[in-house]
Amino acid sequence: MTASTTTSVTTNKRFAGWWVVGSVFVLFVANSGLTFYGLAIYLDALTDEQDFSTTSVSLATSMFFVVSGITGRLIASLIETHDIRWVIGAGAAISSGSLFALGSVDTIPKLYVVYAIFAIGFALCGIVPGTTLITRWFHTRRSVALSIASTGLSVGGLTLTKVASSLIDTRGLDNAAPILAVVLLLLVAITLPTMWPSPESRGTVPDGGTPAPTAEAATPIAASVDYDIAIRTRFFMVIVVGFVLSMGSQVGALSQIAKLGTERVDRPTGALALSALAGTSVIARLIGGVVVEKMSIMKFTAALSLLQGVALVSLAFADTSTELVLSAALFGATIGNLLMLQPLIVAAAFGVAGYPKIFSFMQLIVTFGIAGGPFLLGYLHDAASYQTSYLVGACVSAGGSIAFALSGNAHPTPETVVG
Repeated sequence: MTASTTTSVTTNKRFAGWWVVGSVFVLFVANSGLTFYGLAIYLDALTDEQDFSTTSVSLATSMFFVVSGITGRLIASLIETHDIRWVIGAGAAISSGSLFALGSVDTIPKLYVVYAIFAIGFALCGIVPGTTLITRWFHTRRSVALSIASTGLSVGGLTLTKVASSLIDTRGLDNAAPILAVVLLLLVAITLPTMWPSPESRGTVPDGGTPAPTAEAATPIAASVDYDIAIRTRFFMVIVVGFVLSMGSQVGALSQIAKLGTERVDRPTGALALSALAGTSVIARLIGGVVVEKMSIMKFTAALSLLQGVALVSLAFADTSTELVLSAALFGATIGNLLMLQPLIVAAAFGVAGYPKIFSFMQLIVTFGIAGGPFLLGYLHDAASYQTSYLVGACVSAGGSIAFALSGNAHPTPETVVG
């Protein structure tokens, strides 16, 4: 383990960290609303307007997550050594340009190229740099800060995704995409001035205060686990399996939910289901940020993954507008927290110093599960039905719950290293 750092016990009432939380919130609104949640809307539009098969667009979605995962791992060193705002700004420009180009896609090869570049931009201004900022600025109130910032992921789905769906319905994807691209770029641009890369850059320390002049005046902060040690612990390996299964089933179901609503009722129902999902995600994540401070984080994660499986079973059999919206709302309650818990678990277990490398490496592995989800559920839809797709997704999510329940100690020591 690395040596611990110290902080003063004197707090700063004008702590800049909450401005950073707000900036990351807006960043996640833009990045999630027009990419993560937006992919479900684009899938529906592309299969309708361009007559692409569900399987082919689902494969492009899966490729998107693979490329974003690889990119997230590659940028970890940049995040550690450079001002993170340059990374996020570059990502916003790339994402915006890709979204602009998506409107003119008319062949499958073009779709794959645009989605690959889109994925690079998504990673550069996405969850790895955003959560890295939160873990740097907050130690004692990290779960609350992360729950607030990551609520932007759900707000994006509740607002921008709905706007995207309405624009595409009225203008078509070719005319809506340029407008959405400008919105994405502007929203990220306004976050950059207050997205300070670290507390030290503002003359303060995590959670507020001023740097301690001596060791005697300081309160110790938990030491970090080195990257090479962290990734070889049994705990790391088991939670990776859990998130591969739970996030794979989650993103697979999420990417198909707009089309599920369209097939069973109509397109407005698909968009409404997505909005209901995002809405409950907002509320549940804020509640979860408080609850997780009072109970075992791993038990909480296992319970949520199991509840996610229950929601997917409900979606498998929902065939009316009311049933679809209510089932999607239950699904959203689990999405909101599982997305937050992954970075929170990594930071709590392994500390801050190696967080970008540890989290991005985990995210790279988990990405293969995320990427496999849309393709698996899309393939099962074409081969059988969405009922089959969502029932399989429920079983996969339950498998993730079992892994979390068996993970053990959330604060591993070097003695738990495997190999």
